[in-house]
Amino acid sequence: MSKYENFLLQILRGTSDAHIPFEGLRDLLLHLQFKERIKGSHHIFTRENVEEILNLQPKGS
Repeated sequence: MSKYENFLLQILRGTSDAHIPFEGLRDLLLHLQFKERIKGSHHIFTRENVEEILNLQPKGS
């Protein structure tokens, strides 16, 4: 299993939501072919055929 698959399973289990590193989540979304747009400290992710927009901000920002 790849590092991305392992990380995705960790997220989907929902058992460690408070311990998901921002850079790891960002890398996973980019690996899943989301497009990233940065506006200030907000990282906005979109992908064709996905209606929701993900607006993430690193902790402390």
